[in-house]
Amino acid sequence: MTQLNATTLQTILHGAVETTAPAIQLAVRRRGRLIFSGAYGRLDPDTRQHPTRRDTLFDIASLTKLFIVTTLMTLTEAKLLTLDQPVSTVLAELNETRPIQPYGDPLHPGEWVTVSDDTKRVNAAEITFRHLLTHTSGLPAWRPLYQQPSAEAARRMALTTFFSYPTGSRVVYSDIGLILLGIAIERTTGLRLDAAVRERVTAPLGLHHTRYLPLESPPTQDELDHIAPTEFCRWRNRRIVGAVHDENAYRLGGVAGHAGIFSTAEDIAAFGQMTLDGGGELLSTETVSEMRRLQTAGLGTRRGLGFLLWSADPEASSNPFSQSTFGHTGFTGTSLWMDPGRDLVVALLTNEVYRGRKNRKIGALRVAVHRAVVAAGAPGTAGTPDTDRL
Repeated sequence: MTQLNATTLQTILHGAVETTAPAIQLAVRRRGRLIFSGAYGRLDPDTRQHPTRRDTLFDIASLTKLFIVTTLMTLTEAKLLTLDQPVSTVLAELNETRPIQPYGDPLHPGEWVTVSDDTKRVNAAEITFRHLLTHTSGLPAWRPLYQQPSAEAARRMALTTFFSYPTGSRVVYSDIGLILLGIAIERTTGLRLDAAVRERVTAPLGLHHTRYLPLESPPTQDELDHIAPTEFCRWRNRRIVGAVHDENAYRLGGVAGHAGIFSTAEDIAAFGQMTLDGGGELLSTETVSEMRRLQTAGLGTRRGLGFLLWSADPEASSNPFSQSTFGHTGFTGTSLWMDPGRDLVVALLTNEVYRGRKNRKIGALRVAVHRAVVAAGAPGTAGTPDTDRL
């Protein structure tokens, strides 16, 4: 990056720790090389203790889904599953017709979301892995699994849930769908989900900082001092640090298909590089091309398999990049985008949810950072990694 534009980017990030997120990491790769890596802010903004480091772990929230999708795609390459195979062949619980109903709004307790008033029932036995991967299954976006008395009861609720619209008729981003993918991976591999992800994705890629933090193996105090805290959780009555922010994932034991992985921006960028490179030694080029291909034409939201695709909305975090861009965002304030047109990977990790779920500012920060990265990434300007931090 040019020094002038790198300075502009750093100014945005330094300012953001005061206004948006107390802890931030950014890693940028171009043409296969790490050209920028910065850590900003403090893990305890009140006492200004524990500066954010490049190896600080962040709860990556829904970026977890990309690791689950990639794990599933390794199973398709091993011919253990196919994309258009009914999920019921692995999850026998999906063997019946179910009603279409409203579901509770996770961001507005007491309110309900009605996706479709269609009176037809959905045949759960007909939904495929492709439906789950493209968020077109008909499953609701969310259910209050955390209210169940145990992890097993929460899994059972996910497996037996009602639907919210006819399968294939629209895109509804669904945590429930990815939870079911995680359970399907466990039943196919015979491994717990964290072990399957480690064996099939993170270990082969050398992502040593990327892992679930299961509740039966709580982090040590030294580890807690290097994990970015998230929100004060009223349900758990404490500031969350060293445990997954998402309540449903917490009830599921900290290991789930929709959330639960912690990582660093450099690790996340390295994972993104694999997808930008066409799979590397992990996946075939054909598999990654299918993951990046538009799967939801005519349904409004542009999605691939697991990936969200470029949006024409100027407020979308993908918009500053080229139209071949693909990636994902996470509720805690994280994002990963790959821009093939610029041979660019941008991983932005924050704990923006630290200050709560109202008046969120992460969308504007993502767009500002991405515009600055694009402005700084002119051909021929890539240099050594910039390790600026407070």
